[in-house]
Amino acid sequence: MNIFDGTEMYKWAEDLFPICRSVAGPGNLETLGYIKKIIPNLEIHGYKSGTNVYDWEIPKEWHIHGAWIKDEDGNEIINFEDHNLHVLNYSQSVDDLITYDELDKHLFSIPEKENAIPYVTSYYSKSWGFCIEDSKRKKLDSNKKFHVYIDSEFVDGEMNYGEYYVKGKSNKEIFLSTYICHPSMANNELSGPIVTTALAREISKRDNFYSYRFVFLPETIGSIAYISSNIGRMKKDIIAGFMVTCVGDNKDLSYLPSRDGNTLSDKAALHVLKNIDANFKKYKWIHRGSDERQYCAPGVDLPIASIIRSKYGEYPEYHTSEDDLNFISRDGLQESADIFLKVIQAIENNSILRSNFICEPMLGKRGMYPSNSTLETQKEVQVMMDLISYADGTYDLIDIANLIEQPVWDIYELVNKLLNNKILQEII
Repeated sequence: MNIFDGTEMYKWAEDLFPICRSVAGPGNLETLGYIKKIIPNLEIHGYKSGTNVYDWEIPKEWHIHGAWIKDEDGNEIINFEDHNLHVLNYSQSVDDLITYDELDKHLFSIPEKENAIPYVTSYYSKSWGFCIEDSKRKKLDSNKKFHVYIDSEFVDGEMNYGEYYVKGKSNKEIFLSTYICHPSMANNELSGPIVTTALAREISKRDNFYSYRFVFLPETIGSIAYISSNIGRMKKDIIAGFMVTCVGDNKDLSYLPSRDGNTLSDKAALHVLKNIDANFKKYKWIHRGSDERQYCAPGVDLPIASIIRSKYGEYPEYHTSEDDLNFISRDGLQESADIFLKVIQAIENNSILRSNFICEPMLGKRGMYPSNSTLETQKEVQVMMDLISYADGTYDLIDIANLIEQPVWDIYELVNKLLNNKILQEII
């Protein structure tokens, strides 16, 4: 039986896809409200517009009510109601009849993808513009004038984010972060919040040793703001963590390490990935591009890594209307959630192990040696003896699993038997 329901997760994507999200505005609050229905203890907070957070300032909310282009004869070219990527995100208002040459300065398209609408933003500089399929752009009559209309406003308000905390036996935390600032894109945006929501709901049902914190933030400015007000606690409590983004398709797995590259997050994730897909693609820190930039920044130095499928910036549909609901899949969302859970379980079950015996223990008198010797039982015994052999008080369970070439989840039961029979002990 699958723990996660890919069909349910895909339904969440269908519901959230039409919402026009941005750095700050009603779309983000609507998105968080939807997630809160799934994980009711999600807390929704906000940073007030104009608040300084390190070298940045929280922007005003962007409210857009409508936008379109029509030619001078009244023929509609594009309309925001048809797709919310049609407007430059954070556009100013405009209502004017302009020449083709003037319009052309405010149009964005992709010549190599003539039927795709690009995603373009102007968060921190005043501008207006439209994003259009290149095939439509080429059909515009340069001898005509065009009526451009954007009804938007900038409002002093809040940049909203969501936070969900699950208390464990320890105050030490595993931290998962995802972003909620992109409009209608399925892999680059929605897959992260959806997988994170599914994980949060599942983790809340479990008896956890570690505590867990899940945050849903606008990318970049959101993580910077969150770090600015929580850095002391984060540096003290977070032992491992992950950025969750671009995890919705069912293509190859990939991995982006923390800046350090040798954290518990890196160790656990790499172990799981190599035992699921030995051909997963491994990126370097220099290929970073999401909020790991902030969490691993000098002076912050958190152990945050990224498990990804088709990586941002690496697939042709990225930041275009082609990153739609057809690009992600039920299986992709479900498998991604399964992988993150395996990594979390690897961290939950990890400890340094030490044998309680000089030389090999007598397993038979403890009922741990098979009465009949077959190829299968010989293999089981070999795994057990290999595990005991490496339990010298210097290796943790993930280290040992790597050394004996076993997926760590395949030896949890064996470790518990060895602990219960006092053959091994946990040092920490």
